[in-house]
Order: sequence, then structure tokens, then C-alpha cells
Amino acid sequence: MIILKIGGSALTIKDAQTPTLDEKNLERIAQEASFYNDDMIIVHGAGSFGHIYAQQYKIGDKPKTPKDDYKIEGMCITQASMQLFNHKIITKLQEKGIPAIGVKPSSFVMTRNKRIEICDTSIIQRYVDEGFVPVVYGDAVLDLNDDVKFAILSGDQIITYLAKELKCNRVILSSDVDGIFTDNPKNNPDAELIEVVTRDTQLKVTDNQDQIDVTGGMMGKINELLALADEGIESQIINAEVEGNIQQAVSGQKVKGTLIR
Repeated sequence: MIILKIGGSALTIKDAQTPTLDEKNLERIAQEASFYNDDMIIVHGAGSFGHIYAQQYKIGDKPKTPKDDYKIEGMCITQASMQLFNHKIITKLQEKGIPAIGVKPSSFVMTRNKRIEICDTSIIQRYVDEGFVPVVYGDAVLDLNDDVKFAILSGDQIITYLAKELKCNRVILSSDVDGIFTDNPKNNPDAELIEVVTRDTQLKVTDNQDQIDVTGGMMGKINELLALADEGIESQIINAEVEGNIQQAVSGQKVKGTLIR
């Protein structure tokens, strides 16, 4: 079994003021993912469909009142936007012959202090066993901390949890960069790609401050994947915007990127 993460930055228009799908990228990425014919789980990021509303309503911050209507409104809008995004993705995957089925994380996951506390992975495993490709995503969920009540669950945290619990063989993360660099390659042309990252690797990671990301950016991804490496599961970060990368990665071929182990 593999888990394929498709970054929200590769599926949406980054600078859009409203949720906007990158239809060209989705078409190509779905086609490339169809080359894998074994057990697979797909996790996609939120992109502009989630980050805009999560930031606007400050999901994860303490409500101002015990029943904060503003936060409740934000949860409704964020979840609805992510369900719409998920529907667009699974529809395209199905067009390419992938038996994709959307699974809403907020229906079976709750966090405590923004970390997964309750998660019924048997639902995901059953779908896989029956021949489906479950497609889950970052979502706004209930939090068991009474002071916070709601939280943003990142796709990267979902990956770590599912990979450990379901004993996945490989994790592939596709984003809008080639991997992990010595500095932010979008701002520093001299930044060099780091091909292998372990707990001993000294990293200087500077996120792109111009891009809205409420889930921790690249450093958040690295920390989640290092936790996965501690369990003996290797993962790889590749660039989803380079044609052929996802197809080669799911086919087990060598792809430019960063291996985390």
C-alpha cells in the first residue's frame, strides 16, 4: 500500500482571492496517479479551498464565547468548501479509471490540542480491502480541548497517522517544489536540494511568507515525515508540477526529490 499526498498548492491557483481550482494540473496529476494499480490512499491538501477560510475565521483559536457563532459559521464554511474541493478531485480521478471515494476526515477524526486523538482507521482499511482508493484531505475538525473546540487537521498529520496505523509501505508527497532545500528556492536561487533527510540533518527552512498556509508549511511537513521515519517508513517529497513525476514515483522509478528516512 502507498499513500500519495497531492499538495493543495499544486491543485489550486495560489494567488486567487477565492477558492480556485487549477484544472490543468488536476487533469494531468489524476492521469499520472492512474498508473498505480495496487492498494493506494490519496490525501490532498486544502490549497485556497481551505486556507482562505481557516485563516479568515481563525479556526483553532480560542472562541470568544462558549457558543461563538462566528467560529461555528467558519467551521461550516470551511468544511463545505473542502467537501466541494474533494468532490472535484474524486470526480476527475474517477474519469481516469481510479475507483476514488471521498472520505470526510471530520466525520471520523477528533483532535486534542490539534493532534489526532480519535481516528477510526478501520473505515479507511475496509475501503482499501474492498478495492476502493480512499481520498481524504485536510479538514476543520472538532477538538477535545474545551478552550479551543475546533482545529485544522492538516493532510500531513493524516498521512503520518494512517501510514503508522495501516502499515503502509511508501509515502509520496507531491508539492510545488522539488523537495527540501538548504533555503527557500523561491526566494534564494542559490538554495540547494537536499536529497536525503534524517534526524541528524541540519536544516534551515524558510517558508514562503507570501503564501497562506495555516498548517505549518514545509517545516510542518518535515516534522511529520521524520516521525514517520522513526517508525521505519520512508517518504519522498517530489514536485507535482513537473510532468511525469507522479507517474514515475508511483511506478517505483527514480524521481528528483528528497528522501526522508
